[in-house]
Amino acid sequence: MNSFGHHFRISIYGESHGKSIGVIIDGCPPGINLKEEDFFEDLSRRKAGAKGTTTRIEDDVPHITSGIFQGKTTGAPIHIYFLNKNVQSSDYKDIAQTPRPGHADFTAHSKFQGFNDPRGGGHFSGRLTLAIVAAGVIAKKMIPDVKINANLTHVAGSTDINAQIDKALQNGDSVGGIIQCTADHVPVGLGEPFFNSIESQISHLIFSIPAIKGIEFGKGFASADLKGSEMNDKYLEAGITSTNHAGGINGGISNGNQILFRVAVKPTSSISKPQQSFNLKTGEPQTLEIKGRHDACIALRMPVIIEACCAIVLADFHVSKRI
Repeated sequence: MNSFGHHFRISIYGESHGKSIGVIIDGCPPGINLKEEDFFEDLSRRKAGAKGTTTRIEDDVPHITSGIFQGKTTGAPIHIYFLNKNVQSSDYKDIAQTPRPGHADFTAHSKFQGFNDPRGGGHFSGRLTLAIVAAGVIAKKMIPDVKINANLTHVAGSTDINAQIDKALQNGDSVGGIIQCTADHVPVGLGEPFFNSIESQISHLIFSIPAIKGIEFGKGFASADLKGSEMNDKYLEAGITSTNHAGGINGGISNGNQILFRVAVKPTSSISKPQQSFNLKTGEPQTLEIKGRHDACIALRMPVIIEACCAIVLADFHVSKRI
């Protein structure tokens, strides 16, 4: 539901225009240095304000209410929350009855019988990824030798990211992108076969991020076009191969190579162009013209979120291996 993890477990809560959003983190070992300033770098990477992102800018100051004493983790659950201050809920008055195509407005209304909060997407908003990034900061501290890095490599099928953002803004439209994430110095042996493989756990958490529509590891879908002699990573020595087509994972378990995966981010659903929808009360077709503040390319703000998801999964495996 709203929780993820086995031994390092996170639970997120809140709505986009509610009083606050936050995360409860359970399973963090005691004695890790942690203060509010440690969150600032990653939280700032997720912030809006750059070209192609929403003009809704929050201060995103983390408020830590438990699990920390004298600058160190205590081993008890850690609670972190963020206030929502810069909201314009009136922008969502029409959306409450006319769901946005491509968004969760209709499915949320149906599942929760109309009691869901539609403002800003409510609990389905990308705003809640702030809580995931906060948990990722702690997860990274739990696996300090592992270096995780994610970058936006393509937007709208092009490496000329700036040009594609300009075009989307000029046309009142939105664009998606591809993000590549790597994790170096991952020890051999993390993960489990079948249901708790590294791929399945990373994919599970990655797909909790709104707008994610695909993921591939190593050669991914291109591996279907290769022969075994081309795909197989030839061993040079234990934990080191001449290629990394498997993306650092064999049988669901880390093999010592760099873990590498790519994620597909769809275009933002909220665009300026009129779109065909319907009225939830009458069932009649209706044209929807969306107002408010929205990202033209949400993928611009995704890399640090992808890093956080990878770190959370690896931290969970790290703790489980020690138990």
